[in-house]
Amino acid sequence: MRPLIHPAIEDVRPEAIIHALSDPNRAAIFATIMRAGCVQACSAVASLGDRVIPKSSLSNHFKVLREAGLIRSERHGVELRNHSRWAEVEARFPGLLPAILNAYASTMTCGASGAGDAAAS
Repeated sequence: MRPLIHPAIEDVRPEAIIHALSDPNRAAIFATIMRAGCVQACSAVASLGDRVIPKSSLSNHFKVLREAGLIRSERHGVELRNHSRWAEVEARFPGLLPAILNAYASTMTCGASGAGDAAAS
């Protein structure tokens, strides 16, 4: 198995966070993990509303979120448990995550698809 890459919080860059959350599916996945505290399997977020994300795309989304420093993944048997690093990122870049997720939430009120009520939590 390949090792999972988790950058130290000091190495997390705002441009990596913005890139990771620029995709509405990744933003919704991150919001789901953040609200839940821990998602025990990647398949738990395979359905976002009426969309089903293919397993290969889902794996890539988790990799981008992990390498941007937004989540921490731990192997437990054959599954990965994914935890939000919200508190660490918020301490390093105050207001960045709420601003991005609130932007998605405001587009939802206008009828566009995005991260949903991600910033409500």
